[in-house]
Amino acid sequence: MKIKLLFVCLGNICRSPMGEGAMLHLLKSNGLASKVFCDSAGTSAYHIGNSPDGRMISTARAHGVELVSKARQVQVDDFYEFDYIIAMDKANFQDLESIMPEDATGVLVMMRDYDPDPQDGDVPDPYYGGQEGFEEVFDICMRSCENLMKDIKHEF
Repeated sequence: MKIKLLFVCLGNICRSPMGEGAMLHLLKSNGLASKVFCDSAGTSAYHIGNSPDGRMISTARAHGVELVSKARQVQVDDFYEFDYIIAMDKANFQDLESIMPEDATGVLVMMRDYDPDPQDGDVPDPYYGGQEGFEEVFDICMRSCENLMKDIKHEF
């Protein structure tokens, strides 16, 4: 039985696809890809069906990580389908909490709960900034996913 992870940000074109891509890359590199299913979603419907932001794709690709997801909006069923719902910032976390059913089986956590340097707890949104913001998100996602992978290894 696979562990299922859902990475969630606002629009599902920058941070959550990077979280998904980072985790898939790490799982594959560690021979664990068959044990974990990853997906990403947004709390908003702004970009449904779109590929990740080109700047995020370029940043990830420069580090050997491919982003292949298409944006979708998080659904109530996701709280039953996924074991971990991983919010990129406090606003996303609160939005997810507000739609999370009381009997949900998935666990809602923050991405930076797994970051050894969590700072304010948010993965900053790089959308309106420069390239350095995309690099920062890449770095945060990689180190957070490394620790998340270590945490969930005991489940399989």
